[in-house]
Amino acid sequence: RAHRQMIRLRKMDTILHNAQRQGRISFYMTQHGEEAIHMGSASALKPHDFVFAQYREAGVLMWRGFSLDQFCNQCFSNDLDLGKGRQMPVHYGSRALNYQTVSSPLGTQITQAVGAAYKFKLDAADDPGKEAAISIVYFGEGAASTVDFHSACNFAATLKTPMIFFCRNNGYAISTPVEDQYAGDGIVSRAPGYGMAGIRVDGNDLFAVHAAVAKARKLALESSAPVMIEAMTYRQGHHSTSDDSSRYRDTDEVQTATDVSDPLVRLSRFLKHFGWIDDN
Repeated sequence: RAHRQMIRLRKMDTILHNAQRQGRISFYMTQHGEEAIHMGSASALKPHDFVFAQYREAGVLMWRGFSLDQFCNQCFSNDLDLGKGRQMPVHYGSRALNYQTVSSPLGTQITQAVGAAYKFKLDAADDPGKEAAISIVYFGEGAASTVDFHSACNFAATLKTPMIFFCRNNGYAISTPVEDQYAGDGIVSRAPGYGMAGIRVDGNDLFAVHAAVAKARKLALESSAPVMIEAMTYRQGHHSTSDDSSRYRDTDEVQTATDVSDPLVRLSRFLKHFGWIDDN
């Protein structure tokens, strides 16, 4: 299922990206190269866990059952869109699928996720028989430079909220490379300073991401505490249709990363090795 969904997501990205270039929609952001993060993490969560996404996690919503029609309705801002066209494209949301509507300002969803997790903690105390839930918040390494990130981490660790901070470290905050963002060892190295557990994982390995999130979810519930995950990946496409990444990174760099670590290629090779798929 994960393989099919990764292919589906990439095809959808290509079609909607082309639609923007044709002037049919105003804006779009692709997930190229980060699909394993989406499917690996979403498959380790429970449907009642609440998702707070940034803007490059469409695969998580796809895994939960958001249809291609619903994705297109949102991007085309038509009357069938759940938000009635009030949001710009790729700002998805679904109450039915426990996926908070995306907002443009960076980092705002991080503190909101802490509040939701605290509510889950209070609910569990009031009704021990109720099925436990966590919140998970996705953000890029660039958003980890915001004040919201620090505030959220401090509140979550102090209040001991059952949640996952999921950082997609894809190498660039729009045009700013990681070496110009921080001097330390990535983002997860900050976790001990806040008093929380941390996991770094190969974000291009579907199975590794799934295992990390499953373990983090279990730990978050058992200890009623936050867990931070940093998934190392690479953004193959432009930041958005408003960006031209060739102005700040060499095309050879992109091609090398694509050849070496593309998550869809890696998963396809794995499945072919065991005879579970073929070229047809």
